[in-house]
Amino acid sequence: MTAITKKADNPIAHLSPEDIEAIGARLDEIRQEIIDSRGESDAAYIRKMIKTQRYLELGSRAVLLGSIFPPAFVAGTVGLSVAKILENMEIGHNILHGQWDWMRDPKIHSTTWEWDMASPSEQWKHSHNELHHTYTNVVGKDNDLGYGIMRVDEDQRWHPFFLLQPAWNFVNACFFEYGIAAYDLELGRNLAIPKEKRSPEFKAAAKNVLKKVRKQATKDYLVHPALSIPTGSFVPTLVANFTANVVRNLWSHSIIMCGHFPEGVETFEKKSIEGESRGDWYVRQMLGSANISGSKALHIMSGNLSHQIEHHLFPDLPSNRYAEVAPKVRALFDEYDLNYCSRPLVPQVYSAWHKVVRLSFPNGWLATTNKRNLPQQLVALYKISTADKRKRRVMLKLLERKAKQPEYVAAA
Repeated sequence: MTAITKKADNPIAHLSPEDIEAIGARLDEIRQEIIDSRGESDAAYIRKMIKTQRYLELGSRAVLLGSIFPPAFVAGTVGLSVAKILENMEIGHNILHGQWDWMRDPKIHSTTWEWDMASPSEQWKHSHNELHHTYTNVVGKDNDLGYGIMRVDEDQRWHPFFLLQPAWNFVNACFFEYGIAAYDLELGRNLAIPKEKRSPEFKAAAKNVLKKVRKQATKDYLVHPALSIPTGSFVPTLVANFTANVVRNLWSHSIIMCGHFPEGVETFEKKSIEGESRGDWYVRQMLGSANISGSKALHIMSGNLSHQIEHHLFPDLPSNRYAEVAPKVRALFDEYDLNYCSRPLVPQVYSAWHKVVRLSFPNGWLATTNKRNLPQQLVALYKISTADKRKRRVMLKLLERKAKQPEYVAAA
């Protein structure tokens, strides 16, 4: 990674301003074609998806009333996990993007839907729809770049804290819904402010999050297990609900990482978006996202965020139409010689995690490390980590310079 404008081989340097505006015009045409063709089949799709998810959740919770028996525990836990994934990914996420607002159905509308997540929908819509989708992959503007707790770009200054980010990322994955709620609150920044100086808006938002978390916990960890007491299944039902939530969190975290963090996804400097045109915005979405190739089942279970490129281009189009527009978008990439970053699920997850691990170390450290010099490199890493800020910056610059030497570049 590293901001696209700083790359020696800038992947959009060959595009003229006329090319960029032509790309924007073509993408506007693709979007309008879908808008003009939305209809009953699309409405039927989301209604069927909601009905299927609700029956699956209800049936799974009913089975878990007898979860003291292993077959019921397994079947109920698997069913509840799938139901939670569907509600979170294909239903909740996409409804909150306003993808189905055109139906004018008050029950399936971005202003009325509340999802099965710790983060209240209104707060999530602000941080995600308004901020992330506006400033996609702009370093210093898009907080989704590492969620404020991870280093996912070489241009982000390295700190010894980042050595722990692989472990921290795994913990965040297990409890992802709470991490998102904290992220929506900008919790780290606000907790650094003295309590008496925190804004009324933050206090109200924090109160809403706590209220939502309490509601979710009461449903999953009190009411449903309590209904299982007559069959002696309180503890197994409690475990099943916890497991289903962790499975949902791990899955959604993996899908989102695949769409934003893998190798081949570009980032941008703040100054590069000054005076940005519609075409410029489109190109940034194209290169700041990645797809996952796979089956129709994978696309549904990912909320069609397996088509993350198409989603970033057209966040308000019905998710069931992304597969239809993907070949047209890819053809546009090919026509203008742009990298359409797409891999199957496992390689894409590996690529994203590889970046998390790679960038947990200072720039150039891995490139200059091998089996023979590992002890010396670990000593150097220790010295960098324990140095004061001024000295650390000097040492980091020397390390980056060393990594650019011919013998290391050739080895890479």
